[in-house]
Amino acid sequence: MSTQIRVDLAAPTPPYEQIRSQVASLIAVGTLAAGQRLPPVRSLAADLGVAAGTVARAYKELEAAGLLISRRRHGTTVADTAVAPHKTAAGSAEVGLAVAHLVRAAREAGLDDETVLNLVRGQLQRPRGNAPDGP
Repeated sequence: MSTQIRVDLAAPTPPYEQIRSQVASLIAVGTLAAGQRLPPVRSLAADLGVAAGTVARAYKELEAAGLLISRRRHGTTVADTAVAPHKTAAGSAEVGLAVAHLVRAAREAGLDDETVLNLVRGQLQRPRGNAPDGP
């Protein structure tokens, strides 16, 4: 899993938030399944080149959000309730394709990840019904 997480120390987003959002995304897309064990805090911190407290904070926030469960001697695992059932498999697949298209288009346009995330956040903050339907 640590190979799927990247931390950009020059980014304006704090490292713990980068880790938190990437782990949450891996859970959301099903890359991390319910019950799957995550690397220990120290191990992931060493892999990413950050302090153990940085990873611990990300894990703690994910646990508070109900996405992870941490137990002594058992480690940290993805919570069973973290993977919410999708309304429909077709709807989930459609959104997944739209996201893949967005990422591909953003990379072709030369946009960095933070800019794309800010664009998505901006759209999500619009009241329902006010988001544009098309380009």
